[in-house]
Amino acid sequence: MDIKEIKILGPGCAKCKSTYQVIEKVVKDYNLDIKLIKIEDITEIMSYNVMATPAVVVNGVVKIKGHIPSEREVKQMLGI
Repeated sequence: MDIKEIKILGPGCAKCKSTYQVIEKVVKDYNLDIKLIKIEDITEIMSYNVMATPAVVVNGVVKIKGHIPSEREVKQMLGI
């Protein structure tokens, strides 16, 4: 899968920050060319039809919502 960008949706809470850090670590550890974007705007978050944050959007598709993913879960999502 050719992943170009990952968006982390959330209002800036601790869980959202932890989710960003987990994904950022995996991207760095595997030297992946993926753009990480934090989305904190509630209107934009709602446009993804997400009711629970943090949420992770890969190439425009919501993959994870409502919990902090483990490194293992992120690797599976990225196909590593």
